[in-house]
This record gives sequence, structure tokens and C-alpha cells, in this order.
Amino acid sequence: MNPEEELEAIASEVAVCTDCKLHHSRKHAVPGEGPANADLVFIGEGPGFHENEQGRPFVGAAGRFLEELLASIGMNREQVFICNVIKCRPPGNRDPQSDEMRACAKYLDRQIRAINPKVIVTLGRFSMARYFTNVRISAIHGKASMIMDRLVVPMYHPAAALHQPSLRSVVTEDFALLPGLIAHNQQISSLDVEQPADPEQLNLF
Repeated sequence: MNPEEELEAIASEVAVCTDCKLHHSRKHAVPGEGPANADLVFIGEGPGFHENEQGRPFVGAAGRFLEELLASIGMNREQVFICNVIKCRPPGNRDPQSDEMRACAKYLDRQIRAINPKVIVTLGRFSMARYFTNVRISAIHGKASMIMDRLVVPMYHPAAALHQPSLRSVVTEDFALLPGLIAHNQQISSLDVEQPADPEQLNLF
């Protein structure tokens, strides 16, 4: 199965998944979207109201800001793969819960393997927790690290910048680093933070 077929298969499985309680309230599952050969994969937290209505990730205000950020580095959303740590909307847009993230982890793991991106960008603290534990996003945002042989860059969620205007310039500056990371495959020192010891730990919260 080639990467495109694998992503399609994952999307089909996500659409009918009943592995956690979120399937009871979903209107549309949101597996993610983008090309199978994307250099960049963005991992957000969870679908919101508009995403649940359309079955697409980042289509509300945060999505529009993400598109602005991509434009600032000469890219558009059709060039990147965008997804979330959970594939169905939590009721009332509450935070994802541990059992929900564990249930969805297998889909996200498969998507990343299929795409094999040059850079993974985590948006917000819940996606960051897949790769960095016991650390605050304020301490490591914009700092890339090799984790499990992949270059991972934690960043603030675009929605956080919409709620806290002081973060807009921070997020914009972090985004400005991405073209260099993609083009030059820079040598990045490991951050001095506690990291998962093996792949299995990535699924534990």
C-alpha cells in the first residue's frame, strides 16, 4: 500500500471508529488532510465546532491564522498535512482526555509513518506531550529537537495567539524558522528535557 492509499485507509477507519466515547457525539470525524509527500506535518489538539461540521481540520478562526502563518513563509495549506491528536470533537470543545488520545494514537502514528515528513510541528500542549514530557510550552516553543529520528518543533496553538495577542509575534517568529529546517536539515541539539524512552511511551499520557 502506497502512502496515499494508507492515508485514505486511515481516514476510512477513523470515520467509523468507535474506540472511545467521542464517536457518540461526532457529526464528522476529522482524520486530517494534506499531501502524502508533505515536508511538514502539523499536529493540533482536537476538532472544534466548524471542524466537526465539515470533517476538515483547522477551518475556523485558528485555521485562518494558520493559513496566514503559512503564507508568511511562502507556503499554503495544500502543501502541508494538518491533523490533530484526536480525530473527533470533544463535547463543548473541552480538552482531550488521556483515553481518547490513546485511542487515536494508532491513527496518528500510521499517518506520520506514511508521510515521513521532514519536520513535525506540534501545535499546543496536548500534541507537544506526545514528544516532550514534564516541560512547559513557554520554555521550548520554536526549539527543534530530534526525537525518534524525527525533527519535532513545538509551537503555541494558533488559537492561543488569537486569545493572547502578545503571542502573535512569538508564533510568527517560530514559523519563520521552518523553511530553514526543511531546506537545510540543520543539526539540532537535543533539548535538555525529559523525553519518551521508547515508541510505546508516546502513547502514554
